[in-house]
Amino acid sequence: MGPSIESFPDIPQILPHDKVFPIQIGTELFRLSGASISSDAPSYFSQFFEHQIEESEDGGGSVRTLYIDRDPITFKDISRHLQGYHIQPEDGSHFVKLFADAQFYNLPKLVSQLFESEIFIKIGNQNFQIPRDIFSSPGDSPNFFSLGFAVFFATPGETFPGLNRDGLLRPPSILPPTVPNRSAVVFSDILHLLRGYPLHIRNEAHRATLLRDCRYFHLRGLEQKLIPHQISYNLKRTRSEIVLRLEDIKPSGVSVVNDATPADRSGLAGWVHYMRPFADEEAYELILEIGGGNTRINFRTMRADFRNQARARISSLFQVIANKMNLPTTQPLGLLMMSGGATSQGVSPGNTPLSEDQVKIRIENDAHIVLDGDDYVGDRSEFGNEDDNDREDADSRPAGLQHPSATSTPSGLIRTELSPSWMQPAQAPQLGRASSSMPATKKRKRRGSLDDFGEWIIRTGQWRLRVQPHADAKGGVTVILTAVKLDAFSGEHGRNAQRPFLTA
Repeated sequence: MGPSIESFPDIPQILPHDKVFPIQIGTELFRLSGASISSDAPSYFSQFFEHQIEESEDGGGSVRTLYIDRDPITFKDISRHLQGYHIQPEDGSHFVKLFADAQFYNLPKLVSQLFESEIFIKIGNQNFQIPRDIFSSPGDSPNFFSLGFAVFFATPGETFPGLNRDGLLRPPSILPPTVPNRSAVVFSDILHLLRGYPLHIRNEAHRATLLRDCRYFHLRGLEQKLIPHQISYNLKRTRSEIVLRLEDIKPSGVSVVNDATPADRSGLAGWVHYMRPFADEEAYELILEIGGGNTRINFRTMRADFRNQARARISSLFQVIANKMNLPTTQPLGLLMMSGGATSQGVSPGNTPLSEDQVKIRIENDAHIVLDGDDYVGDRSEFGNEDDNDREDADSRPAGLQHPSATSTPSGLIRTELSPSWMQPAQAPQLGRASSSMPATKKRKRRGSLDDFGEWIIRTGQWRLRVQPHADAKGGVTVILTAVKLDAFSGEHGRNAQRPFLTA
């Protein structure tokens, strides 16, 4: 006795549930009950057999066998689906075969199930099954996979997007999604991170590879978590800080925390802060790292000049800061990070409302400086950070006392091995540029200028960005780069001394 309608209360009565219908797929004959065919209908099968039943005189006569020239192996999985089993694709090739035939046969439940299933894709030489909810973190969607799958598989209600189904004898051939030019090993690391597990970054080359593929797959949230950065709390300044490279700054993360006092004429003064898009929940005081040896500082003017891409990026950053502060622009908008801004004025910080072509800098006593490979210690008042009266007093003070273990360097810099201040308080190291034979008590010659310092090339520098009113009476505001840590060359000799040989 065949099954009755009471046996399948959730299946609509499209075809007689207890009647068997023959379907030949390729060289293999399948027999499915009306209940199985009706479980995912209306479909190609249900409409065909409904029409056959309507044409029979008594409504229950024999029906012709439906013949379809398709793959019987794939249809075995489809028949199991119609019989109530859950079908799970094995890989990308299996997925596209099931999806193409499910759409061709117009099986709405199977199409919807496959559309909401994992993403099957081949990266390099390895197949991956990617859960769709793995991209739920902010900034990680839409991405390469969600957009790429939409191109191939559209939506459950759209059959073969862009293709007219009328008169279609068979579905078009669809290649499994593949990305042959990416590394399966790197993508495995990315999936590990997306699942929420920590990943050991082996070296900077490994980090750069991960970042490159994050940008390729448009995983912006994960990219921001991977960029080199350091977040810490500065107890002396009572605030949290973030160290970031200039090339990693995004305009949307820049802000200025106003700490202007009533004495500030413009009412605009503060430190530049930064919050990584999609990654941070609050903004931190920004310490900007500028590398590549693209910074030259002039001690006569206490200004920095930037070259190459650093110049374009600094100009872009200053324009972003000006826009955040609603300052009037001095050049056409649209200057993006990294773009350089194709304007007739050229790329320069001087084309922004916050600076001249060369940017003001400040080097204070708490800045750590390495010059020509040696620590540069002492009083920084020589760098022009103080008022003229203070500088007069500084010039008349005794020269820095040389530590007994100090040695002179080829550049004339006194290199000092520091001891705790409570051990030798009378010999606290001071800045000195003198020969090693100079008596410790001899007073430094008065400097009418900073010619003895001249210019330095900054290999890598870390700077805080201070926005404050102009010192003159013209009004407006300017950005001052305040040194935190500098690795500098005093000249070609210092640069060559740090240059490694290509071979050991």
